[in-house]
Amino acid sequence: MRNQIPKGKLILIGGAEDKGKATVLDIEGKNKQFEEFEILKTLLPKKRGKRILEIITTASQQPKEVMRTYHSAFKEIGFNQVGFISMENNPEARNPIWINRIKNAHAVLFAGGDQFRLSTILGNTDIVDVIMERYYSDADFIVAGTSAGAMAAASLMIYEGQRNEAMLKDTVKVSSGLGFIDHCIIDTHFVKRGRFGRLVEALLMNPSCIGIGLGEDTALVIRKGNEAECKGSGMVVILDGRDISETNIAYAEPGTPLWAENLRVHMITKGNYFLLHERKFVTSKKFLKKEKIGSKKIDKVKPDKIIIEKEQKIKKKKSKKASTKRVTK
Repeated sequence: MRNQIPKGKLILIGGAEDKGKATVLDIEGKNKQFEEFEILKTLLPKKRGKRILEIITTASQQPKEVMRTYHSAFKEIGFNQVGFISMENNPEARNPIWINRIKNAHAVLFAGGDQFRLSTILGNTDIVDVIMERYYSDADFIVAGTSAGAMAAASLMIYEGQRNEAMLKDTVKVSSGLGFIDHCIIDTHFVKRGRFGRLVEALLMNPSCIGIGLGEDTALVIRKGNEAECKGSGMVVILDGRDISETNIAYAEPGTPLWAENLRVHMITKGNYFLLHERKFVTSKKFLKKEKIGSKKIDKVKPDKIIIEKEQKIKKKKSKKASTKRVTK
C-alpha cells in the first residue's frame, strides 16, 4: 500500500484552530487573512453521501471537554453530523462498533492531547488499518489531526523535547507515529511555544526527513501525499536538511549545544504550496502545475519528443535547413 499514491486528503493542523465562540485567538483582530472557521470548514464534506465526521479523543485526558468544544463549534458552523470516539486502551481500538463508524464516516479527526498516549493506544490496531485503507482508496475521505493528533500522523513522532535557547543533544525523544505520511517529522504550536530547536534536533537525527512546524490556527492540506497547501491565519515552517554539510550531531556529548551548517528553511502562509517529494516551495496554485514537471515518470514520456534534463522538460528543436538568402553587409 505504501507504494501507492493516497487518493484521500490529509490535513495537519497546528492546534488552537479557530472554533468560533469557544476560542479567542490573539491573531484574530490583527491578521487581515483571518477567516472564521477556515480550518474546521476543510473537514466538511463537499459531496452528498456519507456526511459524518468522527472525532477521536483518545489523546486527551479530558475527552468530555473536547467533545463540548467541537460540538459547539460545528453547531455554530451549521454542521451537526459529528460523532466522538474515545478509546482508552488497545482492545477498544479493535471494537467492531468503532470500526463500522469509521467505515461510514466521510472524515476522521484525531484531537489534541498527548501524542504518545495516542500512538501507543491506537498504533498497529484495526481502527488505524481501516482509516489507512480508506485514506489510500477513497478520494472523498479525509484524515485530519490537530496538535498531538497532527504530530502522531507521521511515521516518526516527537513525543518529548525541552524548549531551550540552544539546541542541546539528547533533549528530544522520537518514536513511531501512526504512519499516514512518511519522511516527515511534525511539530505543532510551533511559533508560539518556541519549538524550532527541538524540531531541528529531531531532523538532525533523521536527516532524510522534512521537518514541518505548524503554527496555531494553521494547517497543511495534503493531496496525493505530496501537494501541501497552507491554510489558516498563521504560518508553517518547513525545514530541509538535505544540504547540511557540517553538523556535530554524531559526536556531541549529551547536553552539548548542537550546530549545523546550511540548513534550509521555508516559511509558507495561506495560499502557498510545498511539494513534499520534490522539496519545492510554490507560491500559489497558479504555478503548481509548472513546478510538478520534475515529478513526471520518464517511462511515460516519449523520448523522441522531449529530453529529461535536470528535472526539466526541454523540447527538442527541429534542425533548420541552411538559409539560401544572401546576407548584405
